[in-house]
Formats: sequence, C-alpha cells, structure tokens
Amino acid sequence: MHEGVLITPNVDQLVKLQYDKEFHDICQQAEWVVCDSKILYLLSKLLKHPLPEAIPGSSFFTAYYMYHKNNPNCKIFLLGAMDGVAQKAMERINEKVGRTIVVGAYSPSYGFEKKEEENLAICDMINKSDANVVLVGVGCPKQEKWIFKHKKQMPNVDIWMALGATIDFEAGNVKRAPQIFQKLAMEWFYRFLMEPKRMFKRYFIDDMLFFCYFAKQLLGIYKNPFGK
Repeated sequence: MHEGVLITPNVDQLVKLQYDKEFHDICQQAEWVVCDSKILYLLSKLLKHPLPEAIPGSSFFTAYYMYHKNNPNCKIFLLGAMDGVAQKAMERINEKVGRTIVVGAYSPSYGFEKKEEENLAICDMINKSDANVVLVGVGCPKQEKWIFKHKKQMPNVDIWMALGATIDFEAGNVKRAPQIFQKLAMEWFYRFLMEPKRMFKRYFIDDMLFFCYFAKQLLGIYKNPFGK
C-alpha cells in the first residue's frame, strides 16, 4: 500500500490558499492532490494544462473502501463529524462491505485541535485500533493542519485522507446532491439550499474571490502571494 496524504481542493480551498501560508505550505507537501470540484475542472479547460478530471472526495472514499472490501490489510479509522455520526458511518460502511473494514471511529469535541489531552487520546486511539488508513473530516484547513501536525505520532498509518463532510454523507446524516446537480456542476448549490445560513457567506462572498484570481491567471498577471 502506498504512503502519503490525500487532499481534495475545491474553490473554497483555493481561496484559503491565498492568505493562509501554513495551509499553502502543507498543500505543497501532500502526496496526492485530487480536484474535488466540477467547476474547477470545467474552468481548467481554458488553461494550457487542464485538469484530467474531477473526483469529489466523498465519491472517492466510497470507491476506495469498496475496492478494498476484500483486502484484509485495509483497516480504516474515521475521525470527524458531530457526536455519534462517525460511529454511525462506521456501522453503515461495515454492513455495506460485509466485514469490519472500519476498525474505529471518533467524533472530536469542538475546538479539539487546541486541546493537547484530547489530541494525545486520539493518537492513542488510532494506534490501538491498528488502522492504516485514516479519514479526517473536520473541515478545511483544520483537517489538513491536524494531519501534518500529528501524523508522525501514528507511524502505522500509511494513508491520510482529508475529506471534509464525507463522514456525514456515509452516515446518511447529510444527503449528497442528486445526480442531476452533480452532472451540472451544481452540487455546491444543492448544499447551499440544504444549509443556506451556514453556506451563504462561503459560496456567495468568500468564494467569489476565486474568479478574480482565475481571471488574473488567464491574463497572465496572477502572482502567488507566497512566492512559490
């Protein structure tokens, strides 16, 4: 099994990369960078080197564990979501696969990344679970920063996946957008309709900056804020 960290950039993450140097530097170190956004994929066709495809992180994860369903060497730990949701996702995945492919699950407390005691307990939990694949879904860029800060404490983990709301989707807690929304690159809009108060600022204010950056790139005047 290969080793490394998987991140799945979307429009929101590319905006965060413009002002968060720690997140920017972390993304440079990831072994796998997979485009999560159909919008990014379509816009990339205007560039000299377009993206080959878009694979939403939640779709990737389902395909991943189904591919490894008969591989006894694949043992997954789920870290993220609200209280009890990761446990529910674990039960559903194991039932779907027909074996205990998910060997542990934990939903951390709010602000856990700043609580040293809880972080030590999480590392211990993952080590004792014998997991070699860990999905961290606590939102960007918190999940990516947590992985790079703590992964050395869990040497038996081969693959780290920073996959946002995937645990919620697997638990059935949040529904994926219908296929028609996915095909039309409107999955983001479906999520906005489901949670308008939470998603309005992200989609209609913060993420609009992306189109300014992209226009600058098309004009050949975009400059990386961190000079790399």
